[in-house]
Amino acid sequence: MAVAQDIAKRQSLPYSPVGLLIAALIGALATTLVVALWSILATVLAGINTSIPLFWALLTGAALGAGIGLLRQERNTSLPATLALGLTAAILWLVFTALKPLGMAAVDIFWGVIATPISFVAAAQLTRYGLRELNLNKIHRDMLETLFLRMLRAVGFSFFLSIVVFPFYFMVASSLKSRVEMLQDPTFLGINLQQSLADLFVGYREVLVTFSFWRYIGNSSFVAIVTVIITLILAVLGAYAVTRLQFPGRNLLSRSILLIYMFPAIVLVIPLYSIFTQLGLRDTLPGLLIVYPATTLPVALYMLRSYFQTLPKDLEEAGMIDGSSRLGVIWRITLPLSLPALASVGLYVFMIAWNEFLFAFMFLDTPTIFTLSRGMVGLNSQEVPRQFLMAGAVIVTLPIMVIFFWFEKYLVGGLTAGGVKG
Repeated sequence: MAVAQDIAKRQSLPYSPVGLLIAALIGALATTLVVALWSILATVLAGINTSIPLFWALLTGAALGAGIGLLRQERNTSLPATLALGLTAAILWLVFTALKPLGMAAVDIFWGVIATPISFVAAAQLTRYGLRELNLNKIHRDMLETLFLRMLRAVGFSFFLSIVVFPFYFMVASSLKSRVEMLQDPTFLGINLQQSLADLFVGYREVLVTFSFWRYIGNSSFVAIVTVIITLILAVLGAYAVTRLQFPGRNLLSRSILLIYMFPAIVLVIPLYSIFTQLGLRDTLPGLLIVYPATTLPVALYMLRSYFQTLPKDLEEAGMIDGSSRLGVIWRITLPLSLPALASVGLYVFMIAWNEFLFAFMFLDTPTIFTLSRGMVGLNSQEVPRQFLMAGAVIVTLPIMVIFFWFEKYLVGGLTAGGVKG
């Protein structure tokens, strides 16, 4: 009885033809976007031209599936979404089977079995995202504006993501090529996975061993970590003093924290080069450990000062009443409450010290103490194959990318925590 009432209730829903048309249109647009990206990947990575047939097949399949899955007036949205997914999968599988005799036999296991489900799952999820919390029975201006903004966001995100990802992929693909492949077809961006791992990663082996990049990694890690430690210690003490202590010149110091950034680094490098030469600090890592904290400390002070201003003073005063010293309050109360800001500042300082080139290029002359950015200069030569240069660029870029994505939530939280006082 309950099932019959539920079916009757569903059949009595006044579905709007315009709403169904909009739903199908969103499904078609979502699939168009996914298929366009899929086709580019298939053509670039594997050399398989699948743009035209799969474009129309996926477009038709998603439009048909969207017409079923986008009746979102029901509370249980998993059933229509599952039906849409199943229909799209069935149509795609038939399309693949039918198109293989027509010249699609080159589609291998990856593109036929793995990439296809990923494509229609992405299209279905993108369609569900575009139509979430929308009542298609009542078409009004706000709903159309919401749909337009969501589509614009998806297209813009895909466009800018492609711009960001493509250079890095080009760098990785070029680093995995042999010299023969680089000379035969420099424009081909695919990766030959049929060769052995030794041949595939020969560029990385040469860069790490022959060009001593393993030593450069150690030097850069040492310089970056020590710079982070020195900068954080000085920035915490300085920011705490500016926000909590009263002393002459406090306001002037607070306003002039970023004064050093008025001077370009190229203006400072020449007098520093002369001074460090006379002091015997040029061509040494301690010389960099003096310059790097000096250049990163102002921003670190500024960021931590803004964060400390949001921390309640009552907790620190309560700690001092209980007998804790000023340093004890900083260690036991202020620092634990400031972990997001400390993580963001530490990540910012680490990235600057890891990627810094100008001072390392001017001050370091001995190859055994080169940092990664300084060692990259040795790969920029006509005698060095281009794939070695790309392998070195990947080695420089990859660690900082991993660290950034790992601490991304702390970086965002630390940068925005001091935005509102109170």
